[in-house]
Amino acid sequence: MTRLVLNPSDDLSTVSVERVIMEFRSARPVVIEGESAGALVVGVENLDAGLCRRIDAVSQGKAHLVLPSARLRRLGLDRDMPGVVALPVVDHARIENLALKVEGRIDAPVSPVSRLDEEALELARLSLVLPSVVVVPVDEHADIDPALLRVSGKALRAYRRAQAADLKIVSRAPVPLEGAPQTEFVVFRGGEGLRDQVAIIVGAPDFTKPVRVRLHSACLTGDLFGSLKCDCGDQLRETVRFMAENEGGILLYLDQEGRGNGLANKIRAYKLQAQGYDTYDADEVLGFGSDQRRFDFAAAMLKQLDVAAVRLMTNNPEKIRAVSEAGIEVVSDHRVIGRRTAENVRYLASKRDRAGHYIDPEGALACSKPD
Repeated sequence: MTRLVLNPSDDLSTVSVERVIMEFRSARPVVIEGESAGALVVGVENLDAGLCRRIDAVSQGKAHLVLPSARLRRLGLDRDMPGVVALPVVDHARIENLALKVEGRIDAPVSPVSRLDEEALELARLSLVLPSVVVVPVDEHADIDPALLRVSGKALRAYRRAQAADLKIVSRAPVPLEGAPQTEFVVFRGGEGLRDQVAIIVGAPDFTKPVRVRLHSACLTGDLFGSLKCDCGDQLRETVRFMAENEGGILLYLDQEGRGNGLANKIRAYKLQAQGYDTYDADEVLGFGSDQRRFDFAAAMLKQLDVAAVRLMTNNPEKIRAVSEAGIEVVSDHRVIGRRTAENVRYLASKRDRAGHYIDPEGALACSKPD
């Protein structure tokens, strides 16, 4: 009999992570393997009573719920680290109360997380689902269903860094835009897992000099539909217009919707904002920190385009720091201001007051490092 073996990649650990991400996003349990033990892991986002009963039947009372520090703070604890709550019975109503309910409160002692627990949270982050997980420890001699996909914890920990290092250009072409007819789109694969990133080169910037650059995180509601809840669409269009009229530049369009939380979680946060929470408190209710984005891969994109020095167009001090720490010289930074509306003024004030953004909701500008 002929045995057909096709190695899909030189790096099988990366392939295993990508397969597990898709399985986890589909609300199916997976197994994370450690050095001497492992864990059955399932996210809380699509957990139902039936699946809870099936997990309970195999957990032998050893299951636990891993909660991020942001969610624990919402449950009434002063925590800056994730924690574990024991689940002697995998009860769906109790898990919902601890992980999902706005009015939830802690009902048991919270223990420190293990490495496997941290890896389970990283899998949830990579999968863009709610960042709380049910974990059932399994020992190395357990008879695990072969239908369950497995991944090593080491591969999960290394995945983001590996993707940034493996970033590559997969296509590019001229795409004339309104007000910016000389524009090229350059598509990169990598950076944030299974997604593509785009560099939009506006005009004909001189790459031997500092180039105007904006790191723009994708915002479906603002960029495409003109949402009044944020200023993202205005910033996007104003940046392209300004670059076209001022010696060109590069806009990096990064697939990091909702400050890295994903579109579904962003809309969940919008629902909470409609109930009175500000943008950061809404994310904390869901278990997210103030910002899950990383910008190391954005710097890698610039390096592949032979950009060594930039004039960064941003209001976010974290982007300035990240680009500089990645080895690209930030010669100056400049504000990008959108419309103030009744719907976004609180959002803008929250970004200024809680994340240190260089903006003033009343319209005054601030600049930390002018030309």
